[in-house]
Amino acid sequence: QVQLVESGGGSVQAGGSLRLSCAVSGDGRYCMAWFRQAPGKEREGVARIYTGSGSTYYADSVKGRFTISRDNAKKTLYLQMNSLKREDTAMYYCAASSTSGYCPLVVNRYNTWGQGTQVTVSE
Repeated sequence: QVQLVESGGGSVQAGGSLRLSCAVSGDGRYCMAWFRQAPGKEREGVARIYTGSGSTYYADSVKGRFTISRDNAKKTLYLQMNSLKREDTAMYYCAASSTSGYCPLVVNRYNTWGQGTQVTVSE
């Protein structure tokens, strides 16, 4: 049974940076991702990584600003967020899938979720 615990959220001014972490317990993670959900909006995918190859994918809205990475030895997933914008304000969730195959950034592809960490960007 995989469990995920996010940390690193907070408040930052536009243009600033934050690094989110997701501590993983258990095994069986084929791919992992970060999603976010702003009030009144649907949960959207931000970035995805295959835990084996390290191959990554980013939503257009964060490409060039965010970097997803993993440290398999530490069992930790990261999201480095630079040049933050007000529209990045959301609850950020770490997600994992134990099923092999293609891992798109869609909610129902992932079967384990963390509790979320809030990111607030002010002007």
